[in-house]
Amino acid sequence: MSRRAVVTAGTGGIGLETAAGLAAAGYEVTVVGRDPDRGKRAVERLDAAGTGATARFLAADLVSLASVRALAGQVAAEGRLTVLVNNAGAMFDDRRVGPEGIEATFVLNHLAPYLLTELLLPSLRDGAPSRVVNITSGSVRIGARRFDAAEVPGGYYGLHAYGRAKLANLVHTLDLAERLRGTGVSVFAADPGGAVTDMTTGTMRSSRVVAPWLRPFWPLVLRAFRKTTGGTPAEAAWSSIVAATDPSLDDRTGLVIGRDGRPAAAPRGATAPDLARAVRDLGLRLAPLAGD
Repeated sequence: MSRRAVVTAGTGGIGLETAAGLAAAGYEVTVVGRDPDRGKRAVERLDAAGTGATARFLAADLVSLASVRALAGQVAAEGRLTVLVNNAGAMFDDRRVGPEGIEATFVLNHLAPYLLTELLLPSLRDGAPSRVVNITSGSVRIGARRFDAAEVPGGYYGLHAYGRAKLANLVHTLDLAERLRGTGVSVFAADPGGAVTDMTTGTMRSSRVVAPWLRPFWPLVLRAFRKTTGGTPAEAAWSSIVAATDPSLDDRTGLVIGRDGRPAAAPRGATAPDLARAVRDLGLRLAPLAGD
């Protein structure tokens, strides 16, 4: 039976390197992105490097929950799924909203992977043993631990909004791992440790992405950030590839895989039941599942 993998934001950067690693390991890889031209180039690279079936591209704008639902329908229609890598994510230097009127950072970094994963659970169960890999970040440590709404009061600051969305997704990842324990579907968080990407070289140019009280310390913040974002996309993809394919992780779940490919400790409080409940309830309210 062929092993089928889906990688969101898989047409460039860390996502493409992750997809290439899966293709080289023999997976039939589908990359998801917004640009068909980039998708075509990605598929050509994967076909040249792969040892399995022909790669393919699916177009989707993951800031739109309607587009996420359509993508889930396309993937589910093709049957069993072995690996889902929710690689898509972004940080913005100004506040944006998606088509449903929800703040875009929270949609792209949490609600979209949450919804896509939940909708594809039947396909993942059919493909078991299977794995879900969600991308986390050290920025979760500055994320506000309040999840009664998509946004917190006090203004939009890109790095804080990004950290909070990533925290929500990490909490969901660890909660989902427990919920699916024993089903054959393993769930991991992968920390790429950062790489030189459009986000790290672009959005982080200005202190506007942090709250005013932190701006006097901006040179220190930027220096610390750049220490963890100096690698290549190929290096940053290693944690995702390990989480998706390493046999040593068979029958394990609920782990954070660090940049070195080894399990790492989750941030303190990320498994707190009240936090998991708040994230779960907010997800169901903002992005209800079919039939709910």
